[in-house]
Amino acid sequence: MREPVHFLPILTTLIAIPFAWALFQRWRTRRSGPHLLWWAAGVFLYGAGTFTEASVTLFGWSEGLFRAWYISGALLGGAPLAQGSAYLLLKRRTAHVLAWMLITFIAIAATFVLLSPIDMTLVEPHRLSGSVLEWQRVRLFSPFVNTYAVIFLIGGAIWSAVRFYSKAETHHRAVGNTFIAVGAILPGVGGAATRMGHTEVLYVMELIGLVLIWIGFRYAIGAARSGPAVRGDAELVRSG
Repeated sequence: MREPVHFLPILTTLIAIPFAWALFQRWRTRRSGPHLLWWAAGVFLYGAGTFTEASVTLFGWSEGLFRAWYISGALLGGAPLAQGSAYLLLKRRTAHVLAWMLITFIAIAATFVLLSPIDMTLVEPHRLSGSVLEWQRVRLFSPFVNTYAVIFLIGGAIWSAVRFYSKAETHHRAVGNTFIAVGAILPGVGGAATRMGHTEVLYVMELIGLVLIWIGFRYAIGAARSGPAVRGDAELVRSG
C-alpha cells in the first residue's frame, strides 16, 4: 500500500537534478580539479537512486528497477562524493589509486547484484528492500562502500569544519561543512533502517540529507562571495 512518504523520492530527484547540474557547471567553469566532477557525478547518481524509488512508487516493483536501485543507492549513493573529497584531502596520485580501487570494488559488487537470483515471494509491489536478493552475502559489499564515505565525505567535512571554525575569514566554510557532514550522515541512518525493514526512513533521510548538503554548498559559496578575500571560493570540503 502506497503512503505519502513513498512519494518523497520524487521531490528528492527533482532537487538532485539542478544540484548536480550546478556542480557540473562549476567544474566546467573553474577546471580546478576532478573533485567537482566527482561531486557532480555523486549527486547525479544520488538522484538516479531516488528516481528508481520514485518509479517503483509510481509504476510498481520490477526486477530492473530493483537492481538499478541497489547499485545506484547502496553501492554508489555516497562513493563518488567521498572520492571527490579524497581528491581534496589527499595527494593526487593517492586519490587516483583509491579511485581505481573504488571503481573496481563497485564493479565487482554490481556484477554480483546483477547475477543474484530474486526471491519473488519477498517482493512488495511498491516497496524496495535488499532482502529480496537470494544471495544475501551480496549485501556485505555496501558496508565497505559506506565506510569509505564515512571516512572521506563525513570525516573530511567534520575535519574541515573544525579547522576553519577558528578563523573569521573561513568561518563560513566551517558552517557549510557542518551542514554537509550532517546531511551526509542521514542517508546512512536511512540505509541502516532499510536493513531492518524500514525503507520509508531512507526516503525521509535521503531528502533531508540532500537538502542539507546543498544548503552547506550554497552557504559556503555565498559567504565567500560576499565576505573578505579568501583563497578561492568555498567548496563542499576543502583542506586548505
